[in-house]
Amino acid sequence: MQFGIFSVSDITTDPTTGKTPTENDRIKAATAMALKAEEVGLDVFAIGEHHNPPFFSSSPTTTLAYIAAQTEKLMLSTATTLITTNDPVKIAEDYAMLQHLSDGRMDLTLGRGNTGPVYPWFGYDIRDGISLAVEHYALLRELWDKEVVNWTGKHRSPLTGFTSTPAPLDGVAPFVWHGSIRSPQIAEQAAYYGDGFLHNN
Repeated sequence: MQFGIFSVSDITTDPTTGKTPTENDRIKAATAMALKAEEVGLDVFAIGEHHNPPFFSSSPTTTLAYIAAQTEKLMLSTATTLITTNDPVKIAEDYAMLQHLSDGRMDLTLGRGNTGPVYPWFGYDIRDGISLAVEHYALLRELWDKEVVNWTGKHRSPLTGFTSTPAPLDGVAPFVWHGSIRSPQIAEQAAYYGDGFLHNN
């Protein structure tokens, strides 16, 4: 069992002061919370990914790499990374890089995202959310598990003779959790791959 801090990276008004922190305030506070989590002996710090107000964490890997450089034991995770609107090639690269920088002190929680207007910003439609999640994760697994990938799917351009760099640390992919609040298909996906399942509601 692990104990830690899970943040969706929201910016909300303090009910006791009536003041709303700036984005910079919240970014610095997230780092401070992570450092305090390690200081008091908590196990994990996780931060979400959002691309719309009132949230600040559009780049969790940047934040977590910064925290990794200042910590020694704290596990780092996401809550969650969008498997639907992110390119699986970029997820494979970014999180393998974070795995190296943190000496393996990270895992990855994937989610579909439930904010419909965000999908078109990245060229997708929320009605394809399940299909995107399933296909993108299948590709992500191949990118981490195979040295050379030849792949064709419905939602992105094909890959021919592609090698993702860096490869996972010591050839072992980061541990993955699949986050969902209402989709049996995502629970089934987690079971199929032998991954973790996060049901946070």
